[in-house]
Amino acid sequence: MKKLNKSTWIAIAFLIYVTATGIYLLPRNNEISNNEKFLTLGGAYIIVLALWLMLRKKEQRQKLRREEENNNKKPNK
Repeated sequence: MKKLNKSTWIAIAFLIYVTATGIYLLPRNNEISNNEKFLTLGGAYIIVLALWLMLRKKEQRQKLRREEENNNKKPNK
């Protein structure tokens, strides 16, 4: 089984959290309309997606930096 990247499991954790709070709290809130409820939940999903993309990009930059460091440390003969 492949190990999940940090960016993936953090995004999955936030996705589960947003979904659970949306399922539990939004139906109980009678002060806002249904459209506002869906927009709130959709906005939270967009934020989680942006977080995942940002963390994935950061991991790719770190991997590239490590590869460049390893290539620069070639032994001289």
